[in-house]
Amino acid sequence: MAFFVGGALSVSGLAMQALLQNPLASSYTMGVSSGAGLGAALILVTGISLPVLKALSLPLAGFIFGSLTVIFVLILSKAIDGVLSNTTVILIGMIISLFVTGILNLLSTLCPDHAKQIWMWMTGSLSSVTWLQAKILMPVSVIGTIVIFCLAKHLDIMTFGDEQAKAMGIDVARYKILIILICSLLTGASVAFAGVIGFVDLAAPHIVRKIFGPSHKAATVMSFLYGGAFMALADLISRTILSPREIPVGAVTALIGAPFFAYVFFASRRRKC
Repeated sequence: MAFFVGGALSVSGLAMQALLQNPLASSYTMGVSSGAGLGAALILVTGISLPVLKALSLPLAGFIFGSLTVIFVLILSKAIDGVLSNTTVILIGMIISLFVTGILNLLSTLCPDHAKQIWMWMTGSLSSVTWLQAKILMPVSVIGTIVIFCLAKHLDIMTFGDEQAKAMGIDVARYKILIILICSLLTGASVAFAGVIGFVDLAAPHIVRKIFGPSHKAATVMSFLYGGAFMALADLISRTILSPREIPVGAVTALIGAPFFAYVFFASRRRKC
């Protein structure tokens, strides 16, 4: 489960960075993870579920709320900054993420019976996953990765900007919507079962690009493998470092990923200067 969660998040981050031409874009920094967590928490609190496929209620809610969150971030960023600068998009994404986290905190206070499960989503944990959840996430992550792999040439072109992509015959609006939906599906399904886990989708794609180059065909496959391996390692650390107590896996990835996030941010600023 840890491997497929890490792989799905990493591929989502890779596609998001290419789509927005932004090295700091990811499902976590764009607020998709928090939005998906809110959707899963609302399903838990309200008890709403699909009448036939009850097990799919959480990933479906994560997908819907994750998609709505990133769309809202882009609309708000466009209204504030017409050119959608990197700094504006990231700041708006982080603000929305913090706002949604506040709503999750409020839900846990108002619904004490579900407070523990909501807290697990907010911190990220694989301690309570089941084989059924793993069987649902495996095909979702693999199929989503295959779709992104098939769109690798379009992502290569779109990294040069919307105008260049349009000049080469790419229907930018259509492919942006498709890629955002796939990224939201990958993130939403992962967050619904494992909680909000940050920085995996930021760190793994950057490491892969440094090693294997900018081609998105190779980067998609290797991001899935590297992200999965990183997540499995983080889960191992969370279970063993203070055994028999277990640290939330989201805390482990944040301790590793936050310094990496700062490095990428300040490195990109130095290049501009």
